[in-house]
Amino acid sequence: MITVTINGKKIALNKPVTILEAARKADIYIPTLCNHPMLEPFGGCRLCLVEIEKMPKLQASCTQYVTDGMTVWTETEKVLEARRAMLEFLLINHPLDCPYCDKAGECDLQDSTMQCGPAIGRFKEGKRKLPECYDDPIIVTNMERCILCSRCVRMCSDVQGAHAITITNRGSKSCVEPFSGGRFDCEYCGNCITVCPVGSLMSRLHKHTYRPWYIEKEIETVCSFCGVGCSFVAQIRGDSIVRVEPRPDLGLNKGLLCVKGRFGFDYTASPSRLKSPLLQKNGDLKQTTWAEALSHTAGKLKEIKEKYGPAAIGAVASGLCTNEDNYTLQRFMRSVVGSNNIDSTTGFFYGPAQRFLEDIFGQGVTLNPMQGIANSDGVFVIGADPSAVAPVLGLQVRAASRKGIPVVTVGHMPGLKRFATCSLVPDAFSEPALLNRLISGLMKKRPVCGENEFFEGAIKKFMLSTGDDIADPCGLSNNDIERAVNELDLMTNPAVLIGRQVVQRSDASVLLLQLSVLTYLLNGRIYLISELPNDQGLVDMGCRPDMLPGGRPVFSDSMRKRYEDSYGSEIPSAQGMSLMEMIQAAHEGNLKALYVMGENLLPDLPDTGYVKEALSKLELLVVQDTLMNETAELAHVVLPACSWPEAEGSYTNFEGRMQHVRKAVHGEAMEGWKIISEVAKIIGSDFGFLTVVDILAELTKVSPIHKGITYAEMDGGKCLWPYNGEPLRDSAKDFALPDITLLKRAKDCGRPYLFADQQLFHSGTIGRNSSALSMLMPASYVKVGNALSEKKSIQAGDVAGIASGIKSAELDVIIDPDLKGMMVLIPNILADKGVMSFMKWNMNPDFKNPALDGNEIEISKLRSKAEEVSA
Repeated sequence: MITVTINGKKIALNKPVTILEAARKADIYIPTLCNHPMLEPFGGCRLCLVEIEKMPKLQASCTQYVTDGMTVWTETEKVLEARRAMLEFLLINHPLDCPYCDKAGECDLQDSTMQCGPAIGRFKEGKRKLPECYDDPIIVTNMERCILCSRCVRMCSDVQGAHAITITNRGSKSCVEPFSGGRFDCEYCGNCITVCPVGSLMSRLHKHTYRPWYIEKEIETVCSFCGVGCSFVAQIRGDSIVRVEPRPDLGLNKGLLCVKGRFGFDYTASPSRLKSPLLQKNGDLKQTTWAEALSHTAGKLKEIKEKYGPAAIGAVASGLCTNEDNYTLQRFMRSVVGSNNIDSTTGFFYGPAQRFLEDIFGQGVTLNPMQGIANSDGVFVIGADPSAVAPVLGLQVRAASRKGIPVVTVGHMPGLKRFATCSLVPDAFSEPALLNRLISGLMKKRPVCGENEFFEGAIKKFMLSTGDDIADPCGLSNNDIERAVNELDLMTNPAVLIGRQVVQRSDASVLLLQLSVLTYLLNGRIYLISELPNDQGLVDMGCRPDMLPGGRPVFSDSMRKRYEDSYGSEIPSAQGMSLMEMIQAAHEGNLKALYVMGENLLPDLPDTGYVKEALSKLELLVVQDTLMNETAELAHVVLPACSWPEAEGSYTNFEGRMQHVRKAVHGEAMEGWKIISEVAKIIGSDFGFLTVVDILAELTKVSPIHKGITYAEMDGGKCLWPYNGEPLRDSAKDFALPDITLLKRAKDCGRPYLFADQQLFHSGTIGRNSSALSMLMPASYVKVGNALSEKKSIQAGDVAGIASGIKSAELDVIIDPDLKGMMVLIPNILADKGVMSFMKWNMNPDFKNPALDGNEIEISKLRSKAEEVSA
């Protein structure tokens, strides 16, 4: 125990902290400008000077640690004089434009000057004049206001790891600038704006639109983009969100946000927002009343069920919708329609991957705390770049790297390039061969632990020869693989991160089994990189064709009875159709009705033409969504649902953490769960849901893993797996092992292969409807490496023709020197030129999801950039 006395007040501490931290614990005010809770102590502004007994000079309280028996004074005349002097120095060049500055009212320098500073300055030098810079579409800079505290630079370099800005020049000419010039061209996380104490770095989107005192209320809520589940405060004026602000003491993100979370929320005010129901009449969608739209939907569903049976009806849930919406939809399908045909795009990766791994290791094996990544002794990443699809999760990997923890990546991951101690980029589709080499290499260095006979047997089957005949099975040298094995051998409790690309391929079961073996050998913890805010919630709510809420199998009579008793109706025991099986069935004429909630199927599913044709054959297509989109344009009925800030509910993030999504603004549409409940009521089944509290109460009653959960518990941050329930703990005793020797791929035939580019600045339909995100990435593109660029004589900025057999388009070319071989990347930004529209697919027999490997395309130069400009 350490005891320190500050201003005569004794403070007991369990561990050494800085004087500044100790003072804050005791509610003693010490001004500071360069210090911030998210940054390491810097001691640059000298505003936090304090007097310490038995020390001859004043000390910076942000860098000086307390010792037992220390006595500190923060308000002596000597200290106050030093503060006034430092503020006077800072104000020599700082403009006195507070009434004009957007930071007024929340400016640390303004507050410190009002409380501690001199009323007038003695210096007569003219203030430096630097123009505001508007070169960047998102961030505006005013270097006249900069006090060179370096908070922004330290945030960008030491926390974000982007290294996009620095302090340039010297003396009075010093200023903060991006390395790329006037435009930042960075990750646009905006965390530099968060930590800036003055109005030097500001959001251009908010400039001169409001002042802090205009904010009428602040609502703590959860981000609606990826599966991390970052918390922030939504600041409200009228019925609009004007800004979102993270807080260092709020949520698992601890004050950090990414570009989508900070700037992308404006999709909720998109001109494409749906406000009134639409009904197809004479081939056109016409505005109608809620009564007519709901009555028509219920009547057609009832008619189709009676004519074709329950199996002719399907539903698509969404990882963008709340747990309450998704739970209500699955109850509707099972207890009213009588069908298990319910799935979502989560079934393409997250759902089947989790089910596969839980069958081996037990329920909840992938639900691990995010902070465990940075605190592990190693990180292995495959299948997705978390820095792009779940950026705050990616920051945990970067933080681990900065601690000196080994990071091994497999695949093209530009966001982790500088942070990986070993980056392996194998030939296309040769990951099974690479993983086999890694497993075999590890087995030579460490014995198996003998805890699991199943895995001991699996490992033996994977131990193939590593002789000269397969010395280079994956396009990597023996030295590269040996180095990776050595890095892995250093790990005793690593984090294993698995992304989408592992599962959306024909050999997904092999890859997942290999990763299971590798995790077992390393004694690792598995993390699935979730790309939607409620991927885990979809699984937990039972929005899978083979699972009930709580992860219980639908074919189990005893478990099914629990739900039947609560719902008062029978639930079918047969497994339903997956999403792609439903699309196939619609194309073949066997599925007659589809209820789509929160998913835009056309741009998000492969082979857009095939999907469009399938949906056009339906007798009833109901789209319940917040935005008018390509799928809604085909619908017979469009039901407008409340958007993310307009409804109450919860999300479950990739950790299994249930978080309260609070209603922040009033919406003109109807809550998603209420729409479904009204349709059920018209058909003849009253769920009795009046508020989301009623839905949660029923969930906690029927789901074995959700016992006793309340919104109050979610608010306290305590609602983390395994909750208070009864998870299934059994792991596999037997398993049909796929034969890896049958998966030796043919050598690259020299034709380009198409893959999805993981985009930091976009997130499907909601990203396309954000004006801020659209400014950062307004158009689609095709990305190629040096080898393909030379082979096809394509240069950056050229216009290339892309043809896949089912789709052709013209796209601008970007050259990425890190792309290997014949890899071609296209993002899914624009619906008409998104990567999925080019993709052919085959049904994965194990997971019933689309296998997207083997998409060969033709690429050719159409015209150069100069020709494009002249035209």
